[in-house]
Amino acid sequence: MEKLVECVPNFSEGRRPEVIASIASEIESIPGVILLDKVDVDHNRSVLTFVAPPQEAGEGAFLAIKRAAELINMNEHKGEHPRIGATDVLPFIPLRNTTIAECVILAEDLGERVGKELGIPVYLYGGAARSPERRDLARIRKGEFEGLKKELGKNPERIPDYGPNRIHETAGATVIGARSFLIAYNVNLATEDIDIAKRIAKSIRESSGGFKSVKAMGFKLAEQRMVQVSMNLVNYTHTSIEIVFKEISRQAEEAGVEIVESEIVGLVPADAMLETVRERLKLARFSKDKIIENRLNQRLRKN
Repeated sequence: MEKLVECVPNFSEGRRPEVIASIASEIESIPGVILLDKVDVDHNRSVLTFVAPPQEAGEGAFLAIKRAAELINMNEHKGEHPRIGATDVLPFIPLRNTTIAECVILAEDLGERVGKELGIPVYLYGGAARSPERRDLARIRKGEFEGLKKELGKNPERIPDYGPNRIHETAGATVIGARSFLIAYNVNLATEDIDIAKRIAKSIRESSGGFKSVKAMGFKLAEQRMVQVSMNLVNYTHTSIEIVFKEISRQAEEAGVEIVESEIVGLVPADAMLETVRERLKLARFSKDKIIENRLNQRLRKN
């Protein structure tokens, strides 16, 4: 059976659909690449999901980073979500007959190429990290684009793994890595009190003593007049969607706030979304098409 790698690049643009369409077109220009999902999120940020054999995945990823650097100016970007570059983060994930070790090689090769050919500083994270402190994406993004711009070239702790020791003036920097499947999951609350969302997020994230393998932040969704607990479940076998939803529900009830809805950003593995679980989560805009195995099989049949 063919080797397949998943790639989930995050771009610092969510308000100009033509920009993301152009980046997606570059990815799809590589034969063998299958674009599975394209999501514009509420934080002026977009997430693409594509699968391909390893070599083609690396080529598609490079073209995406190159195009994003041409179209996105980080000096003009504003958004709720932490970010350091036009292509903020790009992980490779083993999907079919591949391993984390193979994805690490992909990340290293891509990082070296991006640094040399595009002049963008690159940090390796997750399974590809070269030091323990760089395994954590949040630590690399500390200070965001604006902070990194001031520190690069001055602070030895911020020296990139590849590329120049200075910020790219418009594209910023990029984080490339290898990881297992991650679920991006949000819960929206019927209040404009951002402190409630931040308090709940702090209580459930692992770094603050909460659930294992959970990262969480509180965001304000100004246009919707509500707040959001935004999460990454970096290992859903450690902590499931249902567990975090139940705890957020409990804390929201204590604060006198209702849950409006929850949402999956991007795709999710089948074993994380059993039928009985889906019924209890107030999931918005969810269908079986959001399950990665279903989406991949549909696209393979079309091809």
